[in-house]
Order: sequence, then C-alpha cells, then structure tokens
Amino acid sequence: MEKFSFKPDESSSQTKLQQLIHAVTEAINLGTLKEGDFLPSVNQLNKESGISRDTIFKAYSLLKQRSIISSTPTKGYFVASEAYRVFILLDDFSAFKEQLYKSIRANLPDNYSVDLLFHHYNPEVFNQLILNSLGRYSMYIVMNIDNKNMEDVVRKIDPKKLLILDMGSDPKNEVSSLTQDFNETVYQCLNSGLKRIQQYQEFILIFPKDTPHPIETIDAFNRFCTDHQLKHNVLENINDREVQPGQVYLVIKDSDLVKIVKDCKKNAYQIGKDVGIISYNDSPMKEIVGSGITVISTDFVRMGKDCANFIVNKERVNKVIPTQLIVRGSL
Repeated sequence: MEKFSFKPDESSSQTKLQQLIHAVTEAINLGTLKEGDFLPSVNQLNKESGISRDTIFKAYSLLKQRSIISSTPTKGYFVASEAYRVFILLDDFSAFKEQLYKSIRANLPDNYSVDLLFHHYNPEVFNQLILNSLGRYSMYIVMNIDNKNMEDVVRKIDPKKLLILDMGSDPKNEVSSLTQDFNETVYQCLNSGLKRIQQYQEFILIFPKDTPHPIETIDAFNRFCTDHQLKHNVLENINDREVQPGQVYLVIKDSDLVKIVKDCKKNAYQIGKDVGIISYNDSPMKEIVGSGITVISTDFVRMGKDCANFIVNKERVNKVIPTQLIVRGSL
C-alpha cells in the first residue's frame, strides 16, 4: 500500500510539475516515504490527482536524474535513498567562510548533499539563485544582503526550512537565524583591549566605502574612542597614505591588512610595538603572520556546527553567535 498521495493546489504559483516534485521530496524529508518505498504508478497518480500522465512522467524522470528515486521495469518507481539536499547561499568566498562551510559539512551526515553558491552582494544574482532553488531542497541556508532586513524573495522559502546566517533579521520573527552583532559586541571587544590600544597615539578604523560590512561598526568604534578620550579617525582608503609609528589600526578588509603589514616591513616598524593592528574576522593565516594578528571575530566553526544542527534536527533557533577579541602579537 503506497504511503504517498498527491493533489495539486490550483491556487499555487508553482506549476503542477513543480508541486509534484516538491511533494515527493517533502515526503522523503519528513519520513513519510523511506528508502525502498514505492510511489504510485503514472496511471494511478493520473487517476487520483487529475494531472496529466506526461506531467507525472516528467516529474518522475527529473527525480530520477537527481538520484532521488529509481525504477525497475516490473516494480515501478521507488525511493532510491533518503538523501537530503541543502541549499547554502553565502555572500562571497573568503578564508573564514571556508572555515564556516567546512564546519557545516563536517557536522552533517553523509546522506546530506550540499549545493554551495555565492551572491557577491548582487541583488539580481541573489534573487535569481533563490527563485531557481525553490522546491528543490530540503533545507535552505542564506546569508542575506542587508544587515537589518530580510530580502523579499527569501520569504518565498518555507520559513520552517530556512536559516538566515551571519546578517539580517526577520521582523515577523518567523525565520530561524544565526547572526553576529556588529555594534555593541564590537564596543565590548575593543573595551577588553583598552589598555593595549591606549599605548598608541592614534586609533584608525579603515572602513572602505564599498564594503558590505555593517556600518554599525563605525558607531561602535566612535563611541569607544569618545568614551575613552582616544584620538581617532575613520578612513575609507589607506592606499594613498603610509602607516606611521604610534598608530593602531582596526581593519575590515584583508587587502588593507596586507597594505599595513607591507608598509611596516618597508619602514622597519615593529608590528605590535611601533604600529598596532586589529583585523576583523579570524582565519588560520592570521594566527601565523608575523607574531600573529589580533582579531575581532565570531567563532565560525561554532556557527557551522549550530547551522548543521539546524539542518539535521529542523528545530527553530534564533541565536547571536558570540564575538571576541583574540589578542596576538600585533597589539
């Protein structure tokens, strides 16, 4: 006796083909259909659902191409495996995003396959990738474009299957999230390094105009410096000026970090004594450059573990991942 039945929703924005594919994958994800279970035959489903044999055959064929179902000439169509497909959309590729992805992958069972894509803060690319993914995955992990809001297209994803990662929030409080705080937490991180920062004459934040990093960090930096009466400055560009002794830098982009390190080497400035450096977001390389680069960073390995836990257990989560100042030789 088949466990699967299907009736198309005439009011749905999805085609009947898309609805049927989604219904089969959803039944597998929920455990209604398990490995080896048989699906209704094309003729049977045609009679029960009222949709055409051609549509059913095409849906089954697409599911076979994705290795979700299989068939034999004598027994018909059956569930090939309880494989789960996960859609992960990140902003861009970087060393700490690699840490995040490896942590997610390492904490997922083998029967979970992951499609990893990047939107590079391009709204058209972001929208198209989301639209193309609808109904094709069991779970969705999305790094939003905006730090304050959730893009409208993301609401087309079933909120029970969606996790917003790193940035963004849902005013309706329907969607799970694992995010960072880029304001008060940054202030507290700087506060924990106050005595070291006070050893320098000027504190400079390099915040490029084109960075997607949330602007709230500028507010945290300015408040910290004002509260502790520190001479400070916020610069959009460091390419046209050289580092001077007595300065300590908070750097958002790794390319600016490289520029500062090169200037120090060229002028024989000792990093951590003549010039201080704090970089945003940790990576393995920052542990070993010089005597180590001090960072303000969340724990991306932990974020990946929590993300994998959401994917597997499908339990609602809304958590701000802790951020900390990791002091190394550059401060």
